[in-house]
Amino acid sequence: MTAPTLTSLDWALRGGTVALVLLLAIALWRDHRGLLSARLAAAFAIGSGAYAVTSTAGFSSQLGVWTYPLIALSSGNNVVFWAFTSALFDDSFRLRWWHAALWLLLVLGGFAMCLVPGQALGLILTLSSFVFAAFAIAVTIASWRTDLVERRRTLRLFVVGASALYIGLNAIAQLAGVPRSAPAEGSLVGALGLLAIVGISAVMLLKAGGNALFVEPANAEPALPQPVVPAADSAEDRALLARLDTLMTVERTYRQDSLTIADLAAKLGLPEYRLRRLINQGLGHRNFNSFVNGYRIAEIKAALADPEQAEVPVLTLALDAGFNSLGPFNRAFKAATGLTPSEFRRQNMPNPTKSAAISDSASRISNPARGIPAGN
Repeated sequence: MTAPTLTSLDWALRGGTVALVLLLAIALWRDHRGLLSARLAAAFAIGSGAYAVTSTAGFSSQLGVWTYPLIALSSGNNVVFWAFTSALFDDSFRLRWWHAALWLLLVLGGFAMCLVPGQALGLILTLSSFVFAAFAIAVTIASWRTDLVERRRTLRLFVVGASALYIGLNAIAQLAGVPRSAPAEGSLVGALGLLAIVGISAVMLLKAGGNALFVEPANAEPALPQPVVPAADSAEDRALLARLDTLMTVERTYRQDSLTIADLAAKLGLPEYRLRRLINQGLGHRNFNSFVNGYRIAEIKAALADPEQAEVPVLTLALDAGFNSLGPFNRAFKAATGLTPSEFRRQNMPNPTKSAAISDSASRISNPARGIPAGN
């Protein structure tokens, strides 16, 4: 196959990729623009379209000023990819100012590379691909076992795995000089891989998005502890939900140190996938750790408001409830209540002075003779 033919085929594949990611971005913005994960997915799709153009053999900033925004968007897309995976697979994820700062730093790096071409800056941007691909993989692996949404578990294996693999292999190829030694062939292989990943990801995102992925934050994790939900699919599910409720509220299994979904499934005599489906579809929870921590926090809140436990250290309460250390407990408690444990205790513990004053006032009302000067 001649070089002009390879180049034409390469541009055709990349044109299809750009059209597909733009359609995906429009669909996500139209249907789910109120959700952070969907907005980041749309931004990543647009950045991927920019990358599809800028990674073509022969593309250069010397082609004109119009190339600068494309190169800048492509340079910052690795940060968007990391933030997108974090928001998609972690319902508690929130964007911070430093996410935007990292993105802006890489975008400025892309602009700088256009104005002052050099191998050093290009090498730094290429290596950043490894870093943020590694971050995305770490996020995916860290929360995979506790994810209760089956479609999301399947999606993360492909979207993050394939995308991170593509980013890593492409960076290795650039460092090894493959695009420079075989520009037409290397670019065509990259175009095929990119189109395959984008196409399959688009189908999976749009197919699963409405039901499993893009959920309003307020509905992502209901308050705990939850009563058993009677609207289960079958009598067997209702019986399992009742048994689960007994384990958590009566036997207080959540107190077990480092409780895993495998441990709880073994107590119920269920496969893990059945328990995931039961908790997700029967009780509405999307993450196992959040499900368990809700019971722990409910117990600790009651203890913090109990005058008889006023002298018990917060760490002791956290460890007794099943938390491994104070740091994760403090973060979970603050996320659930908006207060630190000490603030919650101060606000909810009865005030002894105030209680004594109220008691004394009530006594005077019930005994008017009390407090009347002698001799009157």
